Amino acid sequence: MRRLPVLRSSSFRIVGLFAACFLVSGLMVVALSGYHSQKLLLQQLRRTVAAERDEACSEAQGQDVPRLRPVIHELVRNEPAFYYLLQDGREQVVIGNMLHLRPVTGWRWLTWTHRTTPADHHPVIGYGAVLQDGGYFFVGIDATPLQSLRRDLWFTLAWSSIAFLLIGLGGGFILSRLVLGKIETISLTAREIMRGDMSRRLPLNGTGDEFDHLSGSLNAMLDRNEALIASVRQVSDDIAHDMRRPLARLAQHLDEATETPQPDRRDVALERAKGDLHDALEIFSSLLRLAQIEAGDRIPGSQTFPVADLFETIDAFYRAVAEDHGQTLAMSMPPPDMVIEGSRVLLVQMLSNLVENAINHSPSKTVISLSATTHEGGLAMVVADTGPGIPVDDRERVFEKMVRLDASRTVPGTGLGLSMVRAIVRLHGGTIRLDDNAPGLRCEITLPASVVGQT
Repeated sequence: MRRLPVLRSSSFRIVGLFAACFLVSGLMVVALSGYHSQKLLLQQLRRTVAAERDEACSEAQGQDVPRLRPVIHELVRNEPAFYYLLQDGREQVVIGNMLHLRPVTGWRWLTWTHRTTPADHHPVIGYGAVLQDGGYFFVGIDATPLQSLRRDLWFTLAWSSIAFLLIGLGGGFILSRLVLGKIETISLTAREIMRGDMSRRLPLNGTGDEFDHLSGSLNAMLDRNEALIASVRQVSDDIAHDMRRPLARLAQHLDEATETPQPDRRDVALERAKGDLHDALEIFSSLLRLAQIEAGDRIPGSQTFPVADLFETIDAFYRAVAEDHGQTLAMSMPPPDMVIEGSRVLLVQMLSNLVENAINHSPSKTVISLSATTHEGGLAMVVADTGPGIPVDDRERVFEKMVRLDASRTVPGTGLGLSMVRAIVRLHGGTIRLDDNAPGLRCEITLPASVVGQT
């Protein structure tokens, strides 16, 4: 698979968009700041010119050419920082350090085209006024600082644009390379998993960032998928192993029914074939029921009822069965105010599977007990027996689908009973644990406080 070019990546486009917004906002800040500085400097220059003009008119005690002439003469000699021009009514220069100007009243900006004596090309900002006798009086000041400020503003805007653009593009390129590197790692791992390497996992940087969080979530999903695939493979192998026997018996009995000429023997063979078919259908039905429970995210038909009702139901179902096997079913009835919230049908099936397993896999004179206690707001139900128990190494394996220990191969069953029990316990948010009962087996089911209460 071809690597995604950096310039076409979403991260580069996002960073590029951010850089564009940053560029526009930065240039706006620079432009507004420069405009404000220019405005302040222009106001300062105008105040200086206005003060100088007012002072000259005040000293002349009038606004006509004869009175202003001596004042302007002194100012030209003593105020070299200013520009003065006094013209008569015929627009002839009377005195000043500037050449002729067209009489225009108001503020004026004179660029390098203005005339001075001696000639220079400094910009001038000043104010001109037509006098009472038709003359013209102009006072100005060097505007080079304002012109430099304007030039520097454009210079700053130009270089800022280039800097912001380079930083944005460079940052976007670097960030995109980093992001694409992480994404490419995820993509490479996914391709290796697609090729069949189910053990591959995404590496963690240990930084705890969003990529580590994503990798951890994907790794957990991959672990779950690998476990499910392994479970499916195990189920397929177990079905192939355990279904061979009833199907082989079914074929054998059907052959007997078709080959024997005696009606009695034919009926017996067909009845046995019917039992073999029932066993095969029971295996598939149990697998379907187990898959529905494991796929559920909510408890079907949830209700609140006394725990004692469960025990009474189990007692009614299995006391006589246990006595037929020469066993004893000991019930420790919980108090009537101990209640549980959940599926009554599923919880009855859970306890039934445990008690039935104890009956089927234990010899006579075995004592099978059922009790319930509360602790820290939770509920613990215990099914214990004094039978042969289960070896420590097999106590976790017996919860897998279709798993039957060698000692139980001769006992009727599908190998799904304990798998069903664990699925029901997990659906109710609980845990199940097998321990040594010395002798026998102790199965403890713990349900959380959220499904346990007191009436």
